[in-house]
Amino acid sequence: MRKKRVLLLSEGFGSGHTQAAYALAVGIRELNPNIVTRVIELGNFLNPVIGPLIISAYKKTVSKQPKLVGIVYRRQYKKSLNRFTQLALHRIFYTQTAQVISQLKPDLIVCTHPVPNAVVCRLKRLGLDVPLYTLITDYDAHGTWTSPEVTKYLVSTSLVKKKLTDRGIPSSRVEVTGIPVHPNFWRTNDKSEIQPQFDLKPMPTVLIMGGGWGIMYSDNLLKYMAGWRDSIQLIYCVGSNEKAREKMLADPIYQHPNIKVLGFTREVSKLMDVSDLLITKPGGMTCTEGLSKGIPMLFYEPIPGQEEVNCEYFVESGFGEMLISSDTIDKWFSLIQEPYTSIQHRRDLLSKRNLQYNPMQCSRAVLQLMQ
Repeated sequence: MRKKRVLLLSEGFGSGHTQAAYALAVGIRELNPNIVTRVIELGNFLNPVIGPLIISAYKKTVSKQPKLVGIVYRRQYKKSLNRFTQLALHRIFYTQTAQVISQLKPDLIVCTHPVPNAVVCRLKRLGLDVPLYTLITDYDAHGTWTSPEVTKYLVSTSLVKKKLTDRGIPSSRVEVTGIPVHPNFWRTNDKSEIQPQFDLKPMPTVLIMGGGWGIMYSDNLLKYMAGWRDSIQLIYCVGSNEKAREKMLADPIYQHPNIKVLGFTREVSKLMDVSDLLITKPGGMTCTEGLSKGIPMLFYEPIPGQEEVNCEYFVESGFGEMLISSDTIDKWFSLIQEPYTSIQHRRDLLSKRNLQYNPMQCSRAVLQLMQ
C-alpha cells in the first residue's frame, strides 16, 4: 500500500517558518512512521540564485529599518494577498510549483509561510485538488495568511482563532493546535547529564539567544550581563552571525570560564534544559520552544509587527517579561540564584504550560485530519 505523503512548504524569511515545518514533519513521523514528509523552502528551491539574494535584502531591512517593517505590517494587516500579487509571485518566482507538486504527489500540503501559501491557493483555484493546511507560525493573524482556498488553519491560540473568525472565516476551518516544536522539546533532559557535554558547571545559568539571523541586543547590556560572570554562568548563542561571535570572543570581558559564546547550534533544546533563564527576541518559534520547556523568558527588541504581538501574548500569559533596563537583569539574575524560588517558578510555568499548550498537539491534529 502506498504511504501517505505530506509536503511542507516554507520560505527563509526568518528561521522560524522553516523550523516549524521541520518540527511538524519530524513530529508527524515520530507519531506515525508510515507517513512520508518533505520540507521545501520553495523560493530557494526553485530559484537557488535569486532566492538567497531576496532573503539577504530582507534581513538587512529588518535589522536596519525595523520601523519600516512595522509600517508595512500594519498597513497590510487585514488584507489578503490579492490575485494580481499572487499571479506576479507565480510568474516571477514560482512558475514550476505545479510541476514540483505533480512530481511529489502529496496527499496534503502544509504551508508555514504566507507566500507559498498564496501560490498554492492560486493553483487550487486553477484546479489543484490537494487539501491545504495553513500553519500560522506567530501569535497573531496577519491578513496575508488568509485565502478562501485554505482547507484548514492551524493556529497557536484561541485568540488567533477569534481574529480569523472575526474576518469571516468559519470556525470549523480553524483549529487551535499550538505552534509545533521538534520532539526534542517534548522531553526534559537531566541537567547533570547534559552539563558536561557543554563544559558547563552546576550553577545558575542564563541562555542569551540572538535569533536565527544572529541579531543581538545592544553591546552595553550584553556586557552588563557579563558583569555577573562570577556568580552566573552565561551562554551567548549568536546564531549565524559569525562576525558577532568573533568580536565577542576577542573581547576580554567574555573571556571567562563561566561564559560560553556559541554560533549556530542544533542543541537549543539541551541548552534550555541546563539554563534557568532565557533571554531572546520574541520570535514565534523560539518563544514556543521556551514555553514547551517551561523556562522563564526575558524579551528584547521585538521587531514591530508580529514580534510585538508575540511578546504581548507571552508577557500577559505570565511566561516572560520585557527586558527594559539593567534593573530587569539584576532582578532575574538574583532570583535564579535562589534555588527553591527558581525551581518552584519553573514548576509553576510547566503547570501553566500543561493547561495551555501540548507540544505534540499540532502533529496529532494533522494526523487526525488526514484520516
